[in-house]
Amino acid sequence: MESDWADIRDQSSWSDDRFTPQVYQQVMSGKPRAAGALAALEYFAVPDAEDRVEAYGAYKQDMVVKLIEAGEFEAYPDALRFVLAVKGAGIPIAAASSSKNAGLFLRQIRLDTFAEQNGLSYDFLSPGLNLLDSFDVDISGRDFAQGKPHPEIFLTGASELGVPPEDCFVVEDAASGVQAAKAGGMAAIGLARADDEKLLAAERADLVVTSLDEVDVTALGRHELVRRAS
Repeated sequence: MESDWADIRDQSSWSDDRFTPQVYQQVMSGKPRAAGALAALEYFAVPDAEDRVEAYGAYKQDMVVKLIEAGEFEAYPDALRFVLAVKGAGIPIAAASSSKNAGLFLRQIRLDTFAEQNGLSYDFLSPGLNLLDSFDVDISGRDFAQGKPHPEIFLTGASELGVPPEDCFVVEDAASGVQAAKAGGMAAIGLARADDEKLLAAERADLVVTSLDEVDVTALGRHELVRRAS
C-alpha cells in the first residue's frame, strides 16, 4: 500500500494501525497462504482482491523468509515446555501447520539448548535436537485439496501417526483450526494468545487456555483434557 498499490490505498479500509495482531489472528491465521491472503485483502476491502492475491502472498512470503533467516522471532517458552512434556509422556506428536514456512521456523528452534537453560531433563534429548526433529510426523505446508476449517490436514496427521482421530487432541490458536479439529472428530485445545478466549470457545474448543503451561499433561495420557491444579 505504500509502494505498488499506493494508487488504491484510499479505496480500501486499510491503514497500518488497523492491521493488528488480533486481525491477523482472526482473519488470516491457520489458513493456507492464498486463502489467508485473500481473506486479508477482502477484510480491508482492497479492490480486485482476487486478482491481487498472488502478488500479496508473494510479497508477504518474501518478508517472512527474510525475518526467519535473520532470526527475528522467538518461540513461546510454554509451547516448548509443552512439547517436551508431551513427548516425555510417550504421546506421539504431529506438526500440522498450513504454513509452508513451518519447517524453516522449527529447524531453528533448539530444544536441547532450551531444556538446558531451563533445567529440564528428558531421556530423548540429544545434542543439536531441534523442534522439527522432535515431531514423530510433520505434514506442515503440504498442498491439501481443502484447507482449514476442513479437517483433511489433521486427519492426515492422525493417519500417519497411526492413531484414531477420536484419540487425538489438537492444539490451535486459530478459530479455523479449532473448527477443523472438531470436524475431524478430535478434541481441541484452544490457545488464546490474542485475547480471543470467547472466539475459540464459541468454536467448541474442549479446553481454552492462555498458556500451555495450564494443561495437565499427565491427564492427557489418560485421554482427559483438563487444566492443571493451581
